[in-house]
Amino acid sequence: MSVPTYAATILILGDSLSAGYGMSEEQGWVQLLRNELPQHQIINGSVSGETTAGGLRRLPGLLTSSQPDLVVIELGGNDGLRGFPPSKLKSNLTQIITLSQQHGANVLLTEIMVPPNYGPRYAKSFTQIYHQLADEYSIKLIPFFMQDIAPDKSLMQRDGIHPNEQAQATITQWMLPWITQVLSE
Repeated sequence: MSVPTYAATILILGDSLSAGYGMSEEQGWVQLLRNELPQHQIINGSVSGETTAGGLRRLPGLLTSSQPDLVVIELGGNDGLRGFPPSKLKSNLTQIITLSQQHGANVLLTEIMVPPNYGPRYAKSFTQIYHQLADEYSIKLIPFFMQDIAPDKSLMQRDGIHPNEQAQATITQWMLPWITQVLSE
């Protein structure tokens, strides 16, 4: 794996999956990523319960204060859990991507999936938005990192929604090659 020699600033814009819900910040995957990439400044702009609308509201301030080289977008799960229309998800993510790119940042988009009990039509239209945006904006789409974690109860907190401390290293190793690849380009 090729690691760039320059020091990049990476902004993680996410929800509870990236904020380390239910554990200390030091235990979360973003901190473990910092340990893997000590030459880079990694800013965790993630907030538990965040929707794409909330991320969009906070993004201009985060872009101005951090001047990131890379924005990793891990948002949409709370939109899906609240049953928001996929069109609103797409509109908000489009604006987040556009604002990030206008600020000169590369963008990595993390696919999000909703639980199957939301129905196959909603789940499919929800997930397709991530693929459409990746194609439309020529950005890399990271497959949903919870796909292999969520079915394994030993990697989940009691709520069945959030990964536990044991899952954090797995998430870090899932995200690391995607991030280093974009930084190396």
